[in-house]
Amino acid sequence: MALKMHGTQSAAALGTMLGTTGEAARQQLLRLADEGLVEAESQAIGVGRPTQLWRLTARADQRFPDTHAALTVQLLDIIRTQLGEDAIDTVIGAREAQTAAAYHAATEGQDLAGRVAALARLRAEEGYMASWMAEPDGSFLLVENHCPICAAATACQGFCRAELDVFRSVLGPDAEVTRLEHIPLGARRCAYAIRPVSEAASASISL
Repeated sequence: MALKMHGTQSAAALGTMLGTTGEAARQQLLRLADEGLVEAESQAIGVGRPTQLWRLTARADQRFPDTHAALTVQLLDIIRTQLGEDAIDTVIGAREAQTAAAYHAATEGQDLAGRVAALARLRAEEGYMASWMAEPDGSFLLVENHCPICAAATACQGFCRAELDVFRSVLGPDAEVTRLEHIPLGARRCAYAIRPVSEAASASISL
């Protein structure tokens, strides 16, 4: 909190600020550094050895209040009330198209298992804490243990519909994708069953 309120500080300055010794503050800073929350740099200040100055990392920002979820919901409500439901659909559609393009590029040329693995990796990188597994019957299970857009998805179910459409597009006509569990409906996680389908069945589905 002291670093957040006062910016980059030396251990000695922090010790004085917190009513303890510089060495005690340095020990706490080293522990925070091990967690990736602070980092140090040496600066020459006057004569003598360079002084080690400590600052917060980007990861530390996650420890402070963040109202982006409330802001997102507020913006969606403004778009809906001021511009109408069609405007919401336009926003969701644009996001869906961008996401699908990125996912298609990352999964191109792979078989179904490879596409599922790549999709899980992409979703994990986006904060969904995703993983996948192959089932004994030849199907796959894609699991997302966290939803970083949960507030938006709860306020507007179109986001979840669009994501399911993206999954089906990326995994291709040789896969049947079914959502089994859904965080916005109270489940602990989102889970998707992905079942291979024959070429004949794929043709039938596409028709």
